[in-house]
Amino acid sequence: MNICKYLCHQKPERSFFYKQKQFPVCSRCTGITIGAIFGFIIAMLTQPNLLFVIGFIPLIIDGTTQYYGLRVSNNTLRLVTGLLCGFSMPFVVFKVELIIFNYF
Repeated sequence: MNICKYLCHQKPERSFFYKQKQFPVCSRCTGITIGAIFGFIIAMLTQPNLLFVIGFIPLIIDGTTQYYGLRVSNNTLRLVTGLLCGFSMPFVVFKVELIIFNYF
């Protein structure tokens, strides 16, 4: 069973290919996954900082402007905005976790 089909649209025109085989997720989801792995490692070694939330902004702008037909995105831009967003996620999760545990 391919669980990736439930997590990503997997459109061929928005995906990378290696040796004529399509990646299991699109270029943006590839970036999010890679970014989250590195972000998790860095977040474990540093103090969580909400400054990293700005990593979500490029993805939001890229995805929104593409969705409304204001411009056409490309796989490289999707990968980069996905990397930034994915890298930011662990910092936000760790910061929220600290806030919750300090509250109770």
